[in-house]
Amino acid sequence: MPVRPAISDPSLAPPALHHASGNRKYRTMTSFPSKHDHLISAQALSGLSAAASNNLLIADCSFELSNPAQGYQLYQQAHIPGAVYVHLDRDLCGAKTGRNGRHPLPDRDIFVERVRELGIGNDTLVVAYDNAGGPYAARLWWLLRWLGHDKVAVLDGGLEGWRQAGYDTTSGDAGNETQRVEFIAGASLVRTVNFADVLDNLASRQALVVDARAPDRFRGENETIDPVGGHIPGAVNRFFRDNLDALGFFKQPAQLHAEFTAVLGTWTSRQVINQCGSGVTGCHNLLAMEIAGLGDSVLYPGSWSEWVAQPDAPVATL
Repeated sequence: MPVRPAISDPSLAPPALHHASGNRKYRTMTSFPSKHDHLISAQALSGLSAAASNNLLIADCSFELSNPAQGYQLYQQAHIPGAVYVHLDRDLCGAKTGRNGRHPLPDRDIFVERVRELGIGNDTLVVAYDNAGGPYAARLWWLLRWLGHDKVAVLDGGLEGWRQAGYDTTSGDAGNETQRVEFIAGASLVRTVNFADVLDNLASRQALVVDARAPDRFRGENETIDPVGGHIPGAVNRFFRDNLDALGFFKQPAQLHAEFTAVLGTWTSRQVINQCGSGVTGCHNLLAMEIAGLGDSVLYPGSWSEWVAQPDAPVATL
């Protein structure tokens, strides 16, 4: 497993910023070549699906935190033809210990095997979507990049965007059967930090923590999910839903770049630690930053739910 860089790692020094060109958000219909193109449109996905020669897997990651069974029920009611269902708790998380957060990262080797069982090979193009604006799809996007797999994109607009584009859905679970294929994990394309790193950063101030939760939860108000309200001292708030426009599509790269630059101030994207409640919606901010050309920021997978489970973790409120 790749070594996780500590906060004190020199690699967190400010790099030159990369900027997405123009307003282009989407991958092409035939390949996933660009570093900053991590979204795919419904039209492009339809074209890929129609091309029988493409090695394509569509993953429905729909989920509801308050009812973990609901995502699969929604999949059975309506999903993109050919999509397989991927469950947040069963497929995209590891075992919980009571101190490692609500959605800990899976064991890397176990997740590699699950990827094989889903039918994802090293040449497979994976398109992920969900019913909630993209956070669960972004979790799969991030996890596959964690395994070194860069042939992955999130469907812009999700299932609703697919419908708005005029494409059909199907029901049932007949298409949810997959055939195991070989997959060899490569070097990670993403970086993580752990609780100790974030705790050390309170004193060293070598990174900026960006919290993707709703503003009220960040302030310590209306906390209904975790046992303690508030945020990590020194963190700033960027609600993940602010990455989307009024129709539920990701904002254009230039707008995302401007908004995140305002949040970051003098910090570079490489000096950012993204976190949320449990390491899921933080991936949405990571995806939005990549779209904006502000790549290579870090994820704190345990996030707030792990933070408040530690006896020595300070808490701030507004």
